[in-house]
Amino acid sequence: MSEYIEHDKAGVSVGLVEKKSFAFAEPPNEMILESGARLGPVTIAYETCGELNDDKSNAVLICHALSGDSHVAGYYSEDDPKPGWWDIMVGPGKGIDTDKYFIVCSNILGSCIGSTGPCTYNPKTVEPYGLDFPVVTIGDMVKAQKALLDHLGIKKILSVIGGSIGGMQVLEWCVSYPEMVVSAIPLATTTRHSALAIAFNEVARQAIMADPNWNNGDYYSGAEPDLGLAVARMIGHITYLSDESMRIKFGRQLQDKSDISYNFDADFQVESYLRYQGAKFVQRFDANSFLYITKAADYYDLEKQHGNGSAVEAFSKTKAKFLVVSFTSDWLYPTYQSRTMVQALKKNGLDVSFCEIEADWGHDAFLLPSKSLTAMVKGFLERVNNENGKEENAL
Repeated sequence: MSEYIEHDKAGVSVGLVEKKSFAFAEPPNEMILESGARLGPVTIAYETCGELNDDKSNAVLICHALSGDSHVAGYYSEDDPKPGWWDIMVGPGKGIDTDKYFIVCSNILGSCIGSTGPCTYNPKTVEPYGLDFPVVTIGDMVKAQKALLDHLGIKKILSVIGGSIGGMQVLEWCVSYPEMVVSAIPLATTTRHSALAIAFNEVARQAIMADPNWNNGDYYSGAEPDLGLAVARMIGHITYLSDESMRIKFGRQLQDKSDISYNFDADFQVESYLRYQGAKFVQRFDANSFLYITKAADYYDLEKQHGNGSAVEAFSKTKAKFLVVSFTSDWLYPTYQSRTMVQALKKNGLDVSFCEIEADWGHDAFLLPSKSLTAMVKGFLERVNNENGKEENAL
């Protein structure tokens, strides 16, 4: 039987969900960013599913990746054609079981899908921030999430879970707020970007900034840098796949033709696919947000920021239980980076489980249906939940 399974929408969805918002940091009590800049007011879009139990001990925080949002599972309406981005994992009886856990997912600071970012209005000018928006970090994103959980009255997180840039947020939670985090599941992530990852992000940013419509970030009243953003997405999308996945999916198959055209049309299926992905992306994402979020990911360095250059020292700040997962074909965040993370965790005597899942689909494998990943997440959360309950009863 295939490792990857089809998602059946019927009967297993969390059902209808609602996007909510939380505002804080009203002047003069602005949020102080890692750069020293002040930002306020701040709005964070978020969604929840499941029920918070009486002692508020079953909260699970899910952190999304670069272009994700707060819509992690369920549907906005009865005729909504597409569920949340991790509906395969979050729901009744699924890996993250909404019959047991209260799920919180928020749109990160600096994004464009409900939370404060460069495309939202600057209260000082009543115009979109553009490049007047301060540079934010992974730490700033987590600090905003912490304000949201304080608002919800959640003092303990049973587990914080996320992949890619979401995984960086998971790690940041563990070292910045160790008293709150019972367990963590960082997926397909790293403690700091390699030169290769930074290089791909820089090329993508340059594609946006080279678009004449970018106008130094001030494009909201006119034509937007759609071509630059589309190319940036095409570059990023290549890094999310793998050689094997592209061979299986496309090979050298031609797109709707029997022979090559001897021009610069999209002859190959893979060319057409990338153009489609780029065109689709510009319909839902903001170019400036892409710049800010990729820069935040490049700046993230857990060792330097929390451990004086040592991952072991950085992880000495946390007491969480960990499930670390990597994927064999992920060349953006290769398994060696997860192994280095696991070694540092174990040197601190922490409870750590690690698995490298064999998968052909590259970095995006954590978003695809996987029996192995679902079983591991489900089993880990059940163990942590049971152990946490026993510890609470013993107090």
